[in-house]
Amino acid sequence: MLRARLVPPPDVFAIDPWALEARRYTAELAAEFAGQAETMAALANGHLGIRGVLDEGAPAAEPGVYLNGFYELRPLTYGERAYGFPRCGQSMLSLPDGTPMRLYVEGEPFRLDRAELLSFRRRLDMRAGVLERHVTWRAPRGQRLALRTLRLVSFDDRSLAAIRWELAAEEGAAEIALCSEMVLHPPLPADPDDPRLAEPVPGRRVLCPTGREAAGLRAVLGFATRGSRLVLACGMDHAVEEGADRLAARLECREDFARAEFRGEVAPGRPIRVWKALAYHYDDDSAAAEEVRARAARTLDRAMERGFEGVRERQRLHVARFWERADVEIEGADPRRQQVIRWNLFQLLQASERAEGHGIGARGLTGRTYEGHYFWDTEIYVLPFLVYTNPPMARSVLMFRYRTLDKARARARELRHRGATFPWRTINGDEASAYYAAGTAQYHINADIAYALRKYVEVAGDEEFLLRYGAEILVETARLWRDLGFFSPRRGGRFCINAVTGPDEYAPLVNNNLYTNLMARENLRYAADTVEAMRRRHPDAFAELARRTALGEEEPADWREAAERMYLPWDERLRIHPQDDSFLDKQRWDFAGTPADHYPLLLHYHPLNLYRAQVIKQADTVLAMFLLNGQFTPEEKKRNFDYYDPITTHDSSLSVCIQAIVAAEIGYMTKAMEYFRFAAEMDLSDVGGNMRHGAHIASIGGTWMALTYGFAGMRDGEGRISFRPRLPAEWRLLRFPLTIRGRRLRVEVRHDLTTYRLEAGDALTVFHAGEAVTLTVAAPVAARPTPPLPPEPVPEFPEQPPPAPPEG
Repeated sequence: MLRARLVPPPDVFAIDPWALEARRYTAELAAEFAGQAETMAALANGHLGIRGVLDEGAPAAEPGVYLNGFYELRPLTYGERAYGFPRCGQSMLSLPDGTPMRLYVEGEPFRLDRAELLSFRRRLDMRAGVLERHVTWRAPRGQRLALRTLRLVSFDDRSLAAIRWELAAEEGAAEIALCSEMVLHPPLPADPDDPRLAEPVPGRRVLCPTGREAAGLRAVLGFATRGSRLVLACGMDHAVEEGADRLAARLECREDFARAEFRGEVAPGRPIRVWKALAYHYDDDSAAAEEVRARAARTLDRAMERGFEGVRERQRLHVARFWERADVEIEGADPRRQQVIRWNLFQLLQASERAEGHGIGARGLTGRTYEGHYFWDTEIYVLPFLVYTNPPMARSVLMFRYRTLDKARARARELRHRGATFPWRTINGDEASAYYAAGTAQYHINADIAYALRKYVEVAGDEEFLLRYGAEILVETARLWRDLGFFSPRRGGRFCINAVTGPDEYAPLVNNNLYTNLMARENLRYAADTVEAMRRRHPDAFAELARRTALGEEEPADWREAAERMYLPWDERLRIHPQDDSFLDKQRWDFAGTPADHYPLLLHYHPLNLYRAQVIKQADTVLAMFLLNGQFTPEEKKRNFDYYDPITTHDSSLSVCIQAIVAAEIGYMTKAMEYFRFAAEMDLSDVGGNMRHGAHIASIGGTWMALTYGFAGMRDGEGRISFRPRLPAEWRLLRFPLTIRGRRLRVEVRHDLTTYRLEAGDALTVFHAGEAVTLTVAAPVAARPTPPLPPEPVPEFPEQPPPAPPEG
């Protein structure tokens, strides 16, 4: 089921724990792996993202420049429309691209795939936060030329990107022209056979020009969208750092295109160096187009005042602070593993660091898959990393949900529910999922948000957020669950929730999905606990909450009753939790008869084929056992895992990381390492076969969880931080930092000792294998024996489970 495709071949990349460096380029490699390379080399900061297209702009597979939250509306089409179906989708737009720096030597264009290359090196420097490239080639008239480019998307100024371009002649002189462009690419085509890809906005121009400004070597272009009514400004400016006396420069600026052209001669000892600043700003139509263009101009002003070296140094310092609070170090037999882990962590930085005011897309800002939408991925897979490494951004992500709460309330009313129904996929807070069975029916997103909210409040200690914002989310999501379910006489008065879809999208519209019921129970309990605590301890905040939500006096008790009487499926014969009421009644999928190239199944089989079989797209019950760890006995965890693991296809990138965590807890260390490897290499080995369309940000967040929750054995229920390490035999060391209620803790796991070091903040107590360990400023270090790895257990269900005996 799991497939690895080395992309490109392993001899292309050097092993470097702090960089991803391609050291070979051929036209054949470019033709096969251009899209994957563009994802690997993409740069972003959570607000602005630029695909790693070559500096010359060609050859290119999927060029793209994106702004988080900048989108256009598009009509959603249905074969048959029904009540409550969303009518408008949202599509993240690719913006005018300011990266092309096209070089002409003696009038002929320089292109890597056509040049006589002498050397090539393209390096993503993850310590400096820059992408650099060094190329030497022999021109058609025999000159030997060397080109170095360096690109960054700024973490310091979230609307800024910068490029330095330097050309030197090693042998012979050459007349050259450099054309630096701002160009709007035509829309990329959709793939009708892959529903995950972005849908283009049909039938009309998407970005409409609103004006332009040009002066010297600066151009600022303005655009607006018709449907979403967003106003955009894209600007570029240039400075010649070396060779200004030998260059003639001119600027061309039209309403949707700009070009700065530099002409001159390069000769030995007389290089040319130019740098380029790019600025991208947008706002809604309450802001005048001229004002948004002025913002872009001010960003360019700041960049030009600092110079490229100033911009670059700020980048280096910002990235250094990230690694101090987030780096995960391992020592083991495979030196490439550290490189893979750091590339993953760097993607989390790029997806989240400056995402203020918005969510985090499933592919971040590295590609167009899923149209830039935010899913439950953020709360369950990415937010844990942010909670422990960047609490202010975790708060920002949750604030996005709060700011869209009114839209969630409106959606609930449309669906005839009380409370709030958060959208399955969205950019602006409105539901954008056209397939209700695997979209709207995934009500669990409401509980996922509540779960993430609780984790943030307890780990960060931000009670103020809970009182001012979080409690209101909890009230409305609890109302949703109380309205959605009912006390079933057929289940002995238990609270049942019917016709929902859990995380496993191959089993939609089921009754009593275990994951959904468990998470709803947590949501209901936490809401009741919070409201009652506010009533006792914060009467003013409670009064304001009651006013905003029209909270009824009986509601918290009603939520608690539903939670306490929640129905949880259980099969006494197999002694497992059925995934839902009907799951065990289905026939097991014929895995032996499924060709290897028919995964993911959703691209090769009609949904009905999948829905009527015991086959799982991604961790569902296993995910519940991880998130709600304390609510399952060790025996239940093992038997559930043994049953569900063999029938899980991992057709979703969200699956293997969770299986790795639970496998490690149970003691299946060989399987845990196998799953971890697939999770960590989801992109760099193209496990899913679609890395060319962008990085899998949630899977990457899950990789961090597999390291910390899986192999370090961290658990954080109810604010208590505990560890029971399970270090893989092939590793010598696992070390990582955590931020907990303002303290900085560094955990180091070795096979003999686990060491806890308090690096900043007041006293902190954690638990190691059940023992309380208190760290203080006076005694900041404590070491405890690492629990030995247990023998690998024997699976309970090594073969297909026997059919149930006939009733009666």
